[in-house]
Amino acid sequence: MVDRQPARLVSLGAGRWALSGDLQFDNAARLLDEGNAAFGAEARAEIDLAKVGRVDSAGLALLVEWSVAARSGDRVVVYRNMPARLGALAGISDLAQFLEGN
Repeated sequence: MVDRQPARLVSLGAGRWALSGDLQFDNAARLLDEGNAAFGAEARAEIDLAKVGRVDSAGLALLVEWSVAARSGDRVVVYRNMPARLGALAGISDLAQFLEGN
């Protein structure tokens, strides 16, 4: 069995954050609130996804929600280092446009 790290959102300073761990149903609501509090008022937020593990539909919905909220407030969320499996899930869900360079 693989030891998984809890999902975390960490500030890297200067409008940048790192998201790590598994993005799944059991933590998506908590991360949504943390992200909204952390960068909800930023004109631009860059989120590094390099250390994201497993992602389910709730994890994908989390990222889409951050993007939609940013666009509706004339803000930008940019995702960097997107794992291939996350990109594939977004593609088959027809949601990739929400995760691409806003």
